[in-house]
Amino acid sequence: MSAQTTPSQDDILIIGGGAIGLATALALLESGRGVRVLEAGKIGGGASHGNCGTITPSHAPPLAAPGVVVQALRWMFVPDAPLYLKPRVDPALWRWLARFAARCNLRDWRQSTSARSVLLNDARVRLVDWVERYGLDCEFEQEGLDYVFRESRNFERYTAECEALREFGIASEIIAGQEYERNEPAILPGVAGAIRFPGDARLRPDRYVAELARAVRERGGVIEEQCTVERLDPRESGVIVDTVLGVRHGRDVVIALGAWSAPFAKPLGLKLPIQPGKGYSITYSRPALVPQRPMVLKDRSVCVTVWDSGFRLGSTMEFSGPDTTLNTTRLAALERAAREYLREPVGEVVQERWYGWRPMTYDDLPLLGRVPNHSRLWLAAGHGMLGISMSTATGQLMADLINQRAPAFDPAPYRVERFA
Repeated sequence: MSAQTTPSQDDILIIGGGAIGLATALALLESGRGVRVLEAGKIGGGASHGNCGTITPSHAPPLAAPGVVVQALRWMFVPDAPLYLKPRVDPALWRWLARFAARCNLRDWRQSTSARSVLLNDARVRLVDWVERYGLDCEFEQEGLDYVFRESRNFERYTAECEALREFGIASEIIAGQEYERNEPAILPGVAGAIRFPGDARLRPDRYVAELARAVRERGGVIEEQCTVERLDPRESGVIVDTVLGVRHGRDVVIALGAWSAPFAKPLGLKLPIQPGKGYSITYSRPALVPQRPMVLKDRSVCVTVWDSGFRLGSTMEFSGPDTTLNTTRLAALERAAREYLREPVGEVVQERWYGWRPMTYDDLPLLGRVPNHSRLWLAAGHGMLGISMSTATGQLMADLINQRAPAFDPAPYRVERFA
């Protein structure tokens, strides 16, 4: 492209209009930078839309943990298992799984838990400030979250894990089964016990993302929807971005494309170990009798979230590549689990059946920082199942790094170079 045809330059272009991209945009605007967000579809149309909306420092432990490999092998050919690997020939996935398996030990579990807890705890505190400061109307409530168990062995195992989590600033309360049943009218008999995480919270994720977009626009940020980016041309003076709506030019560019960050970055010589982990949810009208706070039906790995505006069952993890099928078997597993635990397991009206892809790294840590060998390119991706929970901390960290300011916590565990 000649100098005569070079478009006017934006300060910072952010590719991706989900929770991570918008939180980064908002933090940058607050620091005095100019921002243009380029979103291939509609704002919040990806993984930010249909997840369970829980804000969970309690989820600091990574998926890679001692014993997970054995359990995953047992589940491999069970289509409705909480963790499902669709049998297929996929060398990239098998390489990812080998590295994942190598981290299923106590040392790596502690390393990932420590780094994840730093992000989650910072984001949890920061979210309260953002909701108040920006007037984010997203059904945010600080009511905690309960893990509920019907299997005694599972309850005992997670109770023991709570001791380790206290080291990382994650408080919990152990509740006996009969006591929990007395105080939670929505639950069916047969509870072995429950673990309450009082520091957790919840919000409605689609409304949260819409509110982030509103705050970005109100502060002068530009958001372009239906603006697919086709190619990047990094230069010393900035980055030329070819889109379906024309050419854009940014002084700096942040890639925040979730599960699609890996194929997008490949032409730049960057091999990101991000696999798309497919999750599902069903949203209903609100039943008459609902749990008093969000809960995870832990034996079935199903999350239950209640808002004034609805009721959602969600979770599961499926490694099936870019499969766009809405898997009815896995959706049915959500409802079956709810029927095991809840007196009113579903709402009268199904409002939405949904799937989306979580950007999973094998160490369960996001990639946050400058792209190696590209001084004007930045990456904010790989948040797994915790993009909403980590969004505010990620946004502020990215703004601090781009502005060369000291961040609130050490960014080293999340550096892109660990995979370069």
